[in-house]
Amino acid sequence: MDDSSQGFAMPVGVEQRADGSYEFAVWAPRHKSVKLHLFGSAWRAAMDAPANSGDYPNERYIKMEQNNFGYFRATVENILPDCRYMYQLNEPENGRLNGTERPDPASRFQPEGVHLASQVVDLGSFSWTDQGWKAHALEKSVFYEVHIGTYTPAGTLDALAEQLAKLADLGVTTIELMPVAQFPGARNWGYDGVYPYAVQNTYGGPRALQRFVNAAHAHGLAVALDVVYNHLGPEGNYLSEFGPYFTEKYKTPWGQAINFDGAQSEPVRRFFIDNAIDWFENYHIDALRLDAIHGICDFSAVHFLAELQERLDDAGKRLGRELILVAESDLNDAKVLLPRERGGYGMKAQWSDDFHHSLHTLLTNENRGYYADFGDVKDLAVVLRDGWLYQGQYSIFRSRRHGNPARGIARSGFVVCSQNHDQVGNRARGERLSQLVNFEAQKLAAGVTLLSPFVPLLFMGEEYGETSPFLYFSEHEDEILIEAVRRGRRAEFAQFAWQNEAPDPQDAATFKNSKLRSLDYKEPHRTLRRLYKMLLRFRQDNEFGASADWLVIEDDKRKIVKLIRTRNSKTIAIIFNFGGEVLDGMPKEVLELGSRSVPYPWAVAFCSSDPKWLGPGATSRDDAGGQDSIRLSQQSFLVLQRDENN
Repeated sequence: MDDSSQGFAMPVGVEQRADGSYEFAVWAPRHKSVKLHLFGSAWRAAMDAPANSGDYPNERYIKMEQNNFGYFRATVENILPDCRYMYQLNEPENGRLNGTERPDPASRFQPEGVHLASQVVDLGSFSWTDQGWKAHALEKSVFYEVHIGTYTPAGTLDALAEQLAKLADLGVTTIELMPVAQFPGARNWGYDGVYPYAVQNTYGGPRALQRFVNAAHAHGLAVALDVVYNHLGPEGNYLSEFGPYFTEKYKTPWGQAINFDGAQSEPVRRFFIDNAIDWFENYHIDALRLDAIHGICDFSAVHFLAELQERLDDAGKRLGRELILVAESDLNDAKVLLPRERGGYGMKAQWSDDFHHSLHTLLTNENRGYYADFGDVKDLAVVLRDGWLYQGQYSIFRSRRHGNPARGIARSGFVVCSQNHDQVGNRARGERLSQLVNFEAQKLAAGVTLLSPFVPLLFMGEEYGETSPFLYFSEHEDEILIEAVRRGRRAEFAQFAWQNEAPDPQDAATFKNSKLRSLDYKEPHRTLRRLYKMLLRFRQDNEFGASADWLVIEDDKRKIVKLIRTRNSKTIAIIFNFGGEVLDGMPKEVLELGSRSVPYPWAVAFCSSDPKWLGPGATSRDDAGGQDSIRLSQQSFLVLQRDENN
């Protein structure tokens, strides 16, 4: 293990050395002594046997050596494959081994869940076949967000791998996995993880994740992973018993804030930075999505996120590839994306909630909760120009000013969507857009998202209009915690005034009802999937993510937004009609492109209201009068193009 931080911030976990021995390291400054308890091959029987009974080969206790900064280390030879182990904290009393035993905070695998023994895993033995793999550039990427447990009936990584060919055929570039860090029970969104280094046992464990990433790369798909560095879940979270991983200085909505800037915070920062590098190095992950970075509290001179990006830049040079961080943030703070030399964190992209909210309100007319800040076509137009709407103006929902300008940030710095796990799953009944709007509006949502100049993200099943809800589900053991989760969900929904009681997160039926029905073989689902596939191909063929001057024009009265781009002598004009009326004579309107005029001829590349997309009507031409006439149906969009060279 590297000891470059001079002892006060070192790597932890288990690592195999060149001579075949294993080095165990744990940070436990709250204890005078730590012993490594190795269970050997008969670990389950050993858990229930009298200590040192002698009946279980290879079971042993090893006293670990301590340094001045609270790290304990032990080098062990002759470990059996997949050996189980725990750490015994404090000195045993009267020579008996009766100290508290806990799993490894940096465990790579918890085969029996969050409370029992950790397992040694040799990740270096996996036979990768992705040599020469190069992930798609961010501006050419299309993310597809997946919850492993609900995407397939089996709910495992191996089962998900069987669907990769279909996803590659759709035209997405990057599979984004919701968190895989070990959580309690078998059903959870993943944001209650308590072992950041361990891959969830019910998903298949660490070797299954390696197999999945390897298979994804073979299909030409990158893999992004959602990680949570703002809190850990409550059940099975033993980190505070080892050291000051958490702080009382700050509060988060989900649990104790992580200690990134207090006393003894350097080992904590190292723990999470090494975790990020581990996903890239040992699992060949292509990008990390950082959950809710506004919950990462750090007032030190160098923010944790800036240090994380810097360390990943260094690791990327060593690994020979760019290591991408995508932040989830509701701060609308350009600092997240600005380069470090300009005082920013230097991250490559962040999610834009304002895109979702402005689009959602236009489609559904919902105006409760945070939707109160949106509702006009001009809101969406500002987002399409700038990346987010709130840049310092007053927010009704927050009762204060919010955000700052995103000047100078490339549009590829924003990941946008019409649906994601939060926006669907944090509704009381978990309704997807397919349950809230009609078919024409679903197609319109697809057009705005996939033809935007940003990086699109699809939520699993969106492409064919999945009708199963995506509900919040969990499987805790603690009855007090179970009831607290129920109360918390009810309180969260109150601001939206949604009707009906939310399904019980603890009920197994809530999880079962969230599994995809995979309706893409039926109509109108089959046609919707064809539309998504066509739009993704059109986006790729016309390099929508490339740097270009996109002109955005809105007509708030008629609820129209136009996007126009000229690149390499080719002009594309996209007209989105959010209004409730049919619009005729659109060519005349299209020609008036703000301050400039573009002459004929225009070719109709796509119209969402065409009958071939199960729409009410298509474009038409009046050749007899020598005048083009385009009929734009309500809640539809039209794509026109012309080439200056023709």
